[in-house]
Amino acid sequence: MTIDEAAALAERLRRDGKRVVFTNGVFDLLHPGHVRYLQHARTLGDALIVGVNSDRSVRANKGPSRPITPEAERAELLAALACVDAVAIFDEDTPAEIIKRIQPDILVKGADWAADAIVGRDTVEARGGRVVRVDIEPGWSTSAIIDKVKNAR
Repeated sequence: MTIDEAAALAERLRRDGKRVVFTNGVFDLLHPGHVRYLQHARTLGDALIVGVNSDRSVRANKGPSRPITPEAERAELLAALACVDAVAIFDEDTPAEIIKRIQPDILVKGADWAADAIVGRDTVEARGGRVVRVDIEPGWSTSAIIDKVKNAR
């Protein structure tokens, strides 16, 4: 859905007394680590909205060889997961603007992010929400999968 549609959904959910959880990322080459992370995030509230970096944003953050999977396909895969209620693609280099628009009650990021480096923390905490850092599943990373494929040649 669009960011406007995701923001409207979040507003309706909050109006109904539901807790909105938000997380974001590239989610390139979807793997069990991603799925487990998203499943955990969903347990923290009543609905999970996922922000997905656009292809342009991924290139700006990870370099010209990424993403492997185009943004629309990454969003489609995430939206198909039972634990994900909505997906919106954002084009900025950081999720600050989409977080301001969604106004989640709970912002989830991987524990590999330092608490003071989590973009959107100020927005969420300013309205009484909280930030939750979730442990990363050991042994799973898109970069490791890419390296494994490259080395298999």
